[in-house]
Amino acid sequence: MAGAAVLDRPEVASLDKARAFVASRHQLFIGGRWVEPLDGARFATHDPASGAELAQVAEAREADADAAVAAARRAMENSEWTDMKPAARARLLNRLADALEANADEFAALETLDNGMPVRDARFFHLAHAIEVLRYNAGWATKLNGETIALSGMGTWHAYTVREPVGVVAQIVPWNAPLAMAVAKIAPALAAGCAVILKPAEETPLTALRLAHLVAEIGFPDGVFNLLTGFGETAGAALTAHPGVDKVTFTGSTEVGRLILRAAAANFKRVTLELGGKTPVIVLPDADPARAIEGAARAIFTNAGQVCNAGSRLFVHERHFDQVVEGVARIAEGMKLGSGFDADTQMGPVISDIQRDRVRGYVRQGIEAGATLRAGGRAVDDSGFFVAPAVLTGTDPTMSVRREEIFGPVLCAMSFADVDLDRIAAEANATEYGLGAVIWTNDLSAAHRLARTLKAGTVRVNGGGLDPALPFGGFKQSGWGRENGREGIDAYTETKAVAMAL
Repeated sequence: MAGAAVLDRPEVASLDKARAFVASRHQLFIGGRWVEPLDGARFATHDPASGAELAQVAEAREADADAAVAAARRAMENSEWTDMKPAARARLLNRLADALEANADEFAALETLDNGMPVRDARFFHLAHAIEVLRYNAGWATKLNGETIALSGMGTWHAYTVREPVGVVAQIVPWNAPLAMAVAKIAPALAAGCAVILKPAEETPLTALRLAHLVAEIGFPDGVFNLLTGFGETAGAALTAHPGVDKVTFTGSTEVGRLILRAAAANFKRVTLELGGKTPVIVLPDADPARAIEGAARAIFTNAGQVCNAGSRLFVHERHFDQVVEGVARIAEGMKLGSGFDADTQMGPVISDIQRDRVRGYVRQGIEAGATLRAGGRAVDDSGFFVAPAVLTGTDPTMSVRREEIFGPVLCAMSFADVDLDRIAAEANATEYGLGAVIWTNDLSAAHRLARTLKAGTVRVNGGGLDPALPFGGFKQSGWGRENGREGIDAYTETKAVAMAL
């Protein structure tokens, strides 16, 4: 599915440049310098479209984590960074955004090589979003103000609050949107004046490595940005447990989130967690079925379903159920799977053979438990990590395919008869997750009432997507805290109260 002829398409202008970077020697970035891991360890990454080895990357371990934390702590004690004016921090972030924009085609090619997503999605969604996130957070650097407080106690006081950076931050990002997730974490942290240690997923380190080269060129003070490539159980675990780290922010599975909480408890690190999801998509009887079909398909099949907020549970009023399910199934059966560099590709591979087998296993379990496969039975080439998008009906709440986060292009569709909004919300809320929800309706009252009762951090009505100004995070086991917006940058600060007797 991902032959060399596809990858040599002339319209991918920056592919040769991306390949040259892939073939270069990849080191760790610590204290403003590129360095080898202390024990010289390296590991391989693979192209998910072919399974072939892609690159050899430095493998950080505990001693390298110690070095990165020490470098970040020095930066937080260095007046070059701590006394830098907010406007100067904003200029650095804007310069980084400009550099990313100037190299966007190369970054898109790297993201596709590393993750497998269609290159147009990488270029026009992931890169565009990352650039906008940098510029949005650059604006916050000059607006992290406290307030004056009127005290009611005895005496005369001048009291106020100030916002100070939380300190050294370990940031662990997943493989499903490597660059966008990395930028979403580093941008507010740097705007707030923190020093960061970024650990990308071991499956997808390449855009983070290329980003570190841009950071080095931009001129951030040494140690403000550090990059450790390596594995979660070694480098990641060392960072989350390190006493020199003041905050950990993690996006990934709920299971790993629990491990991070335990590790962070030792020194009461601040923690932000964006974890799993099982997003319900609700189609009310007054909705436009054509729009709902397109939206429901996009919600689950984008990025091969490897989205924490993927709309994996579809609840449709019986009036439209057959039409909507048939429409989504038709889209699933007609999707072109292949290399992200093929202009005709609509869905790329999942990240690994392990993930491919895991997703297929969920579909198989659902069918064995009595579900009906409406789409997804076609064979796909196993030379890469491809999964046919699947639509299931006839599931029940006890089935793992309906209950658990799959992180793949698998949709469970259910119907409802009565427009009892409380009952619909109760079914949608019957999950341990609470990251997002989607409603399709033209009834404003119903939309607002459902939005109030759905236990989800983000509720979207009739479409909509991510915006750096909109807080993002989950209820229940979908995480702690929020990213993006004012809440996102406040999470990288501590509030100090000052009271002076006059």
